[in-house]
Amino acid sequence: MLIIKFRGMKIFAVGQNYFEHNKSLKASLSKTETPVIFIKPDSALLKDHKPFFIPDGLGRIEYEAEVVVRICRLGKSIPERFAHRYYDAATVGIDFTARDLQSKLKAQGRPWELAKGFDGAAVIGEWIEKEKFHDLQQLQFHLDVNGTKVQQGYTGDMFYKIDEIISYISQYFTLKTGDLLYTGCPAACAQVHIDDHLEGYLEERKVLDFYCK
Repeated sequence: MLIIKFRGMKIFAVGQNYFEHNKSLKASLSKTETPVIFIKPDSALLKDHKPFFIPDGLGRIEYEAEVVVRICRLGKSIPERFAHRYYDAATVGIDFTARDLQSKLKAQGRPWELAKGFDGAAVIGEWIEKEKFHDLQQLQFHLDVNGTKVQQGYTGDMFYKIDEIISYISQYFTLKTGDLLYTGCPAACAQVHIDDHLEGYLEERKVLDFYCK
């Protein structure tokens, strides 16, 4: 059994990796020259169906449902053709975003980690071993809020595929067992409110289930 230690882990995330999401945010409608990478601190991690406490003072908080993969071995400068060996499981996660703050920081030309890295901003569901799926690059996933489907995506629509992202990131960072990769968000992000019930599905398997407080 693989024992995952989350202490000191790195949480990588990819921005602007789906056409429809970019269109909704008035971002680039074509593939960026390189993947848009940002990092969340390990204090942002929220797991085990624990509630998300909407932070005060950060303005509008929006959900972004994404497929997340789990790094399973040490790697640096990984060729794309070998990248599939470095992750072993997938789930659905939420990249919570303080949208008003992010817009303000972007307008000022500043980094926007403050809008992405606050406590609880990286929710993950239950892991499913990679072997359970025919191809992680052909997965349907969706998010329900209060019993209504609000967001759905298909990993085949990514601008940058999982193996490309793994290879790219490993040029700059040594990947370690337990690191996480959020692979990007499709369209239809929206604000969360107190008492909202969020459920995430990978194919038809419910892997994510928590409430906002």
